[in-house]
Amino acid sequence: MLHVQEEEMNTSPPDSKTQPLGRRERNKIKIKERLYTAALELFAEQGYEQTSVDEIAERADVARGTFFNHFQRKEDLISTWGERRRERLVAIMTDAFPDQAGAVDSLRRCMAILGRINEEEHERAAAMLIAWVKAGRPLTEEPYVAELFAEIIEEGRKNGELRSDILPQQVGNVLRDIYLGTLYRWFREVEVEPNGRLEQELLQALELLLNGITARA
Repeated sequence: MLHVQEEEMNTSPPDSKTQPLGRRERNKIKIKERLYTAALELFAEQGYEQTSVDEIAERADVARGTFFNHFQRKEDLISTWGERRRERLVAIMTDAFPDQAGAVDSLRRCMAILGRINEEEHERAAAMLIAWVKAGRPLTEEPYVAELFAEIIEEGRKNGELRSDILPQQVGNVLRDIYLGTLYRWFREVEVEPNGRLEQELLQALELLLNGITARA
């Protein structure tokens, strides 16, 4: 599983002869990481729109111009956050899936992991989710979570665990809608402690989809 995501993460072939980074390159990486960390701290403390580039540079202890050496604009921090979240999700799921895991079990694991990731970094995730929506990213970005769900659904179709007449991409989009809708409602609460409730709600919503809502005789 997860072939699409793993391929997209590996944008260049491994090179065993790659030379270690020099001091200058290492310093660039450190400064960029400082800026990124400072930005996310400020976004969580006072909001994305209320945070200026000057404040990010000051928190990172660099000149304002240094920010633009690493990010063309503040909005690029949203892209970086999204990419890192994606890489983390794929890495966790790759480790969490046994080779013989069925589609239903894989869907449950996926929802559980999504819930835990958001609960672990609640304040930061809430601030970045607001920024992500206001920047219009839900409309412009590729729905990689839906693609992940669709891949699992396709595997379930192939092995006979799921109905053969369902459309994997359509079901993947429905599951993504369930995930984001649940996430939006969860973040609307004023004080939310990471107590596992998000994970529980996501799993309950998944079971509702799997079992349907039609009364059985």
